[in-house]
Amino acid sequence: MRIQLALNVDDLDESVEFYSKMFDTKPGKIRDGYANFAIAEPPLKLVLFQNPGQGGSLNHLGVEVETADQVEAAEARIVDQGIETTGVDNTLCCYAAKTETWVQGPDDTRWEWYVKTGDSEVVG
Repeated sequence: MRIQLALNVDDLDESVEFYSKMFDTKPGKIRDGYANFAIAEPPLKLVLFQNPGQGGSLNHLGVEVETADQVEAAEARIVDQGIETTGVDNTLCCYAAKTETWVQGPDDTRWEWYVKTGDSEVVG
């Protein structure tokens, strides 16, 4: 399990170069307006979305898990605590097939619990 941090960036190429140097890791996937890094130390999934004019802002946060059962268990636990979710869905998002659920914090911060189940050629 690792935390996902999804950032909006003004210039994807510049940001990829910066974060590659900062974490000494090349991105695992680069697509039009999108890049993601699977960083071992510290354990982090860093996702960059090119959104000119919104650079430096948070896109969303997430928790990447290893199995769909973990997504379902997290969703059930969250619902039991009285927090509304989107329910568990199999979807295409961020150039990947995923099993995921979403919640929204009181300050409108979006959180995704997910497992990647495959690759996709569409952003979703």
